[in-house]
Amino acid sequence: MNVFDREIERVERMCTPALLGRVVDVTGLTVSVEGLPAPVGAMCRIRRKGEQPAEAQVVGFRDDRAILMPLADLRGVSRGDEVVTMVSEARVGVCEALAGRVIDGMGRVIDDGPAVYYDAYYPLYRPAPRALERPRIREPLATGIRSMDTLLTAGRGQRLGLFAGTGVGKSVLMGMIARYTEADITVVALIGERGREVNEFLEKDIGPQGRKKCVMVLSTSDESPVLRVQAAFTATAVAEYFRDRGKSVLLLMDSLTRTAQAQRQIGLAAGEPPATKGYTPSAFALLPQLLERAGQTQEGSITGFYTVLVEADDVNDPVGDAVRGVLDGHVWLSRTLANRAHYPAISVPDSISRVMTDVVDQQHASAARTVLQALATWEQIEDLVSIGAYANGSNPAYDAVIQTRPAVLAFLQQRIGEGAGFVEGRSQLLALAQQIEELTRRLSQTPRVTGASAA
Repeated sequence: MNVFDREIERVERMCTPALLGRVVDVTGLTVSVEGLPAPVGAMCRIRRKGEQPAEAQVVGFRDDRAILMPLADLRGVSRGDEVVTMVSEARVGVCEALAGRVIDGMGRVIDDGPAVYYDAYYPLYRPAPRALERPRIREPLATGIRSMDTLLTAGRGQRLGLFAGTGVGKSVLMGMIARYTEADITVVALIGERGREVNEFLEKDIGPQGRKKCVMVLSTSDESPVLRVQAAFTATAVAEYFRDRGKSVLLLMDSLTRTAQAQRQIGLAAGEPPATKGYTPSAFALLPQLLERAGQTQEGSITGFYTVLVEADDVNDPVGDAVRGVLDGHVWLSRTLANRAHYPAISVPDSISRVMTDVVDQQHASAARTVLQALATWEQIEDLVSIGAYANGSNPAYDAVIQTRPAVLAFLQQRIGEGAGFVEGRSQLLALAQQIEELTRRLSQTPRVTGASAA
């Protein structure tokens, strides 16, 4: 798009016919407006007397009135204030220069960098790619996390959920993935996060290396629920722009739960009836609309990693339960492992990547099965070993798992500042699987000493 085309689009946006209404009531987080025939999702400005206009979004209707939810504080809004619509279609400006920048939920650059000149405007709300037009996922995407790349291998265009309770290390894990991934560009959406953690995430977790190819979309916990929901769609639209330009995009969204909670606030304020744990039907309807837009197309791919904050470490949390049926796999972060200083605290037996068998070779898949079987066996005998009730030599498979346990733990753990290459991790996996198999075979051939033979 050249400069002339951009100016034409800008003028067309400026010349969009405006619809007018008047404020008649303010209740809680919503503003009732009379005489405003704007559709749901339309952005409006409330012209407050003596103050800057307040932006708001149409979230529903009640009788002959439009229900608006503002993007900022309601102070200063009074009865009779004029309400005027903005651009009818919600869009976000996009360009290559967004790499390394921080934008808000409206798509506006909020860091101290130079001005950005957009190449195009992408709609925030658009249909997902058609099912029959999606190519099969056949290529792996390295994340730099050894346990994930080898035992839970992700494919380009896959959607994975990172399930965890509070304080288990999901944000640090996301930062490592953003820093060490092999994707061409990374889009990070921080939704409902504490403001204190933003600079910490940028400078410490992502670092200068990861930030160069990262677009961050930010909407902190103190912002309007409308902005928090919109930030999720803004991040997805930015990712779609880079995907349509032939790039492999990694979309990291933290968190999907806070997005659903923001939609719950909007739905309840608009008069929607609550369902499971207060979540409204619109909150559950929003999740597949957002998640299905990630994936692979003929032009490029969006690989999505979405964190899900489960309440009380309950895997059957309503949001988590709804999301698992849409995603292509999930990674469970265990509080038990985190309390043991095991990082990353990924519980591999409780996690799954549904496309792994399509993106790795047979040798890799076989080695992964060997290690997974060793992990499952350890879970069966861990209590017996801990209390000293297991007699060494009773079962060759158990003995092999016990003896190789230190090597398995060393393989699964990784320092925060350490990135693991995909090829290197695969070689380590093959070596570990061979060690387990050879030890099991050798112990199986060794005569077991029983009480009778010893006598």
